[in-house]
Amino acid sequence: MSTRQTATAMAGLLLLPFLLLLLLAPAAGARSAGIPDAAAALRQGPVYVDPAAAGQLSKADADALAKKIKDADKPLFVAVLPANQQYPPQDLFSNLRTRTGITGLYAVRLGDGFDAKADRTVISQAAVRNLVTAVRQPGVDAKTELNDFVDQALPTVRGSAPASWGGAAGQDSSVPTGALIGLGAVVVAGGAGIYAVTRRNRLRKEAEERAALDRLRVVVDEDITAFGEELDRLDFQPGEPGATDAMRADYEHALDAYDRSKSLMGAATRPGEVRPVTETLEDGRFALAVLAARREGRPLPERRAPCFFDPRHGPSVADRTWTPAGGAAREVPVCAADAARLDDGLDPQARTVETDAGRRPYWEAGPAYGPWAGGYFGGGMLPGLLVGTMLGSMLATPAYASEYGGGDFQGFQGGDVSGADFDPGDFGSGDFGGGGDFGGGGDFGGGGDFGGGF
Repeated sequence: MSTRQTATAMAGLLLLPFLLLLLLAPAAGARSAGIPDAAAALRQGPVYVDPAAAGQLSKADADALAKKIKDADKPLFVAVLPANQQYPPQDLFSNLRTRTGITGLYAVRLGDGFDAKADRTVISQAAVRNLVTAVRQPGVDAKTELNDFVDQALPTVRGSAPASWGGAAGQDSSVPTGALIGLGAVVVAGGAGIYAVTRRNRLRKEAEERAALDRLRVVVDEDITAFGEELDRLDFQPGEPGATDAMRADYEHALDAYDRSKSLMGAATRPGEVRPVTETLEDGRFALAVLAARREGRPLPERRAPCFFDPRHGPSVADRTWTPAGGAAREVPVCAADAARLDDGLDPQARTVETDAGRRPYWEAGPAYGPWAGGYFGGGMLPGLLVGTMLGSMLATPAYASEYGGGDFQGFQGGDVSGADFDPGDFGSGDFGGGGDFGGGGDFGGGGDFGGGF
């Protein structure tokens, strides 16, 4: 858990007595509560049903849905709201997100309509659009629609549940008057609960880092092996006829890079520690390229980035225009072989890595490969090369540095308390059914769309 999350949890503990007093206040009946009350409830749990919309989702169904989300430890927020003046569709998501103040995926059932929006650190806009489209069915009831959405979204959502959710899901919100007598015990138990949440999140993050490092280790070991094979193929002997001090220095530099990369990888305990390994390999490959040029009497190569499509190809020799699937054209550094392939209208020889969907080009893989690519191309260069790709979108999010040790991007992870510090342009799922409707047959105010400028 981050320092910010821990501080938030402790603040919640100090406020616990006051919250208990508030819980003892008489219920306000079935009146519509409004965005402030909805946001306050979502800070305490993943599912909120406005009293005026209680007929859409029973308390038992809401509790079961909340338990599912909390058990998954994901920052997914669900609100069931009546379509009335308390919840104007215009800017509803933005206002709800601002008042809740927590990075996450927000799903709203407004009357009979449904839509969702999210911070990009948590899930991509394309994924949100696809999830919403998949669950929108005319006449479907709230329980079916929301459970369908949550079941499909949870495996995709990044980050962890906010610490403010605290105790067990599905717990009855009513507090007997006698609870005041045991307030001290409750506070003590709350402290134990905060410790448990802190420990759980720490263990979860450690497990995620181990899994990411295991994937990276396979890729980096392949790179180190390929570099060792290049050293063998070069077959340079320091005492061979024609060898110069400069050649011997180049060769020594490459050997040192090979040994150092193995040592660094062996000592790596976190994904972010992979970056120095690939930085070292890139430096060693350039030393080999210089050595080869000296032996062959060619001009020494310019210091350039490695081949974008596969750094094992060695230093690039030119830039070529390349357009990823669904993305915009950009200039990328390429080796001579890939330059020739692109010039002939062929696909480059792309480096593929293991993903949940099988082997894919590294730019279509998850954020764990960010440190690997960052070591080859540098943090300032990489986002521009990868803009519009899956990996590029993840690298450009605030969660990248905090989760994978990139150091080039800062910000909030899923589940972090960010207050109003979020970009409304990022917090969206795109369109809302095409014609300004909110999905599921609910129309909200003529041409006004749900969410305004998102």
